[in-house]
Amino acid sequence: MRAYEIVSDGGVDALALNERQSPQPGEEEILVAVRASSINYRDLSTVEDPVSRGVKYPLVPNSDGAGEVISVGAGVTKFNTGDRVAGCFFQNWVDGRITAAAMTSAMGGAVDGILAEEALLSEAGAVPVPAHMSYEEAATLPCAGLTAWNCLVEQGGLKAGNTALFLGTGGASIAGLQIAKMMGARAIITSSSDEKLERARGLGADELINYRQIPDWESRVLELTDGAGVDVTIETGGGGTLEKTIEATRIGGTISLIGVLTGGTINPTSVMRKSIRLQGVYVGNRRMFEDMNAALTVNQVHPVIDQVFDFEDARAAYHAMRAAGHFGKLVVKI
Repeated sequence: MRAYEIVSDGGVDALALNERQSPQPGEEEILVAVRASSINYRDLSTVEDPVSRGVKYPLVPNSDGAGEVISVGAGVTKFNTGDRVAGCFFQNWVDGRITAAAMTSAMGGAVDGILAEEALLSEAGAVPVPAHMSYEEAATLPCAGLTAWNCLVEQGGLKAGNTALFLGTGGASIAGLQIAKMMGARAIITSSSDEKLERARGLGADELINYRQIPDWESRVLELTDGAGVDVTIETGGGGTLEKTIEATRIGGTISLIGVLTGGTINPTSVMRKSIRLQGVYVGNRRMFEDMNAALTVNQVHPVIDQVFDFEDARAAYHAMRAAGHFGKLVVKI
């Protein structure tokens, strides 16, 4: 079987498409014929800078994928041959709070990822694909989708009538927008592109802010919430936007920090004065994944895919991620 491998620190164009021996599932493992893999910014960062991340060559990149079970190992009871499954970002985080042990099972980083024709998964590290979704759609869920669910539902306690803020129109923000609207919440979203904002409106966004036209966008958020601020924010920018996000979030609100796309430092005083919960979020566990899939199935939600690339053209998908012109997710079809 063929698999992409990180074999050097040469970046995207140095990714190698190599032949590997097909793995055999051991006890409580399943072998999956991968049909699609989506790309996250974390995957791009790993490919571009494997040294600082401690990558051991060769490493198959990408955490997110979906496919068909083609073989099961001894003791497997959850899945059968022919089942459609998506892999979990963390192969060893079933429930509860994140642990150091779970962190060592992150696909496409600590262990081989899923940008390959076949992938070996732990039975505990896979979930059934929602019946109404294609493989390409299901491949967007393990990181971006689940991260958004964790931020809004598990950490933020989002309820109908609450207001949520999303920065940008990448995978986690758009997945979060869809989840927020599914749950009856009000959604405010920012972007530098009016075209992307109009697309977000089509997904149900209630308020649109072009941050290039309105640099003090936090003030606009406060205007839109009668001075109170939003209940929950998914913070994708990091240090460069966090102070504005704190200002835009209500007293006692929740900010889930998932990205560090912009540099900068912050004064933590406002976090204390506003009693804001500032929570780092790194994806989520399998139980959360199953809960999210159940909600997406009931509401027949389809993830937003910007572009699909052929397996042989996977490097172009990483270049598209670096260009940052996408709306929603970039997916490689296998």
